[in-house]
Amino acid sequence: MDAVGLASAVLVGSSSGGYVAQQVALDSPDRVAGLVLVGSPRSLHGRPAFAAEVERLDDPVDPAWVRGSLTWVPRQHDVPDSFVEARVQDGLRLPAHVWRDTLRGLCAAPVPTETGTISAPTLIIWGDHDDLLPRADQQAMAAAIPGSRLVVYDDTGHLVVWEQPERVATDLTAFMKASS
Repeated sequence: MDAVGLASAVLVGSSSGGYVAQQVALDSPDRVAGLVLVGSPRSLHGRPAFAAEVERLDDPVDPAWVRGSLTWVPRQHDVPDSFVEARVQDGLRLPAHVWRDTLRGLCAAPVPTETGTISAPTLIIWGDHDDLLPRADQQAMAAAIPGSRLVVYDDTGHLVVWEQPERVATDLTAFMKASS
C-alpha cells in the first residue's frame, strides 16, 4: 500500500490469505477500510492433514506434487483447466522451504480474533461444503468481529473464489459500495 500511495484499502483475503488480512486489520486498523474474508480460517492452530506432505518437500518442487495438492480440497463447481494450471505455475515459483516455513508460521501464529478486536467493516464468505473450515468456526469468527456479516454460498467448497468468482465479485462490489 505504501509503494502505491494508498492510505487505506479494502483487504480481500482468501483461505490463509484471510488469516493474514485479519492480522493486518488488527495491526493497522487505520489502513483497513474494509475486510472481506473468503473461505478464511478463524484459527490455523494444529496441523492440517496435509502438513506431513509439505514437510517432505524438497527442491525442485515437483509439478505433479503441486497439481496433486490442488486436489486436497474438493470443489463443487468446475474450474477451467487453464486457471488450475496457472495456480500450478504459481506453486512452482515457491522453493520448498517457503512452502514449509509458510505453513509452519501460519499454524503457529496467534489467532487474530483472540488477540484483539477487528474494527473494520467485515464481510465473511464461506462455502457450505468447505471440508477444512467448519461452519461453527465461521460463526465464531463472525461473532468475534463486531458488525461483520457472514454470507454462506450453497454447494460451494473451500476455494470459493475459484468456484464462484462472479458471485464473489458481485458481493465484493456491493460490500465496497455499502462501506464507502
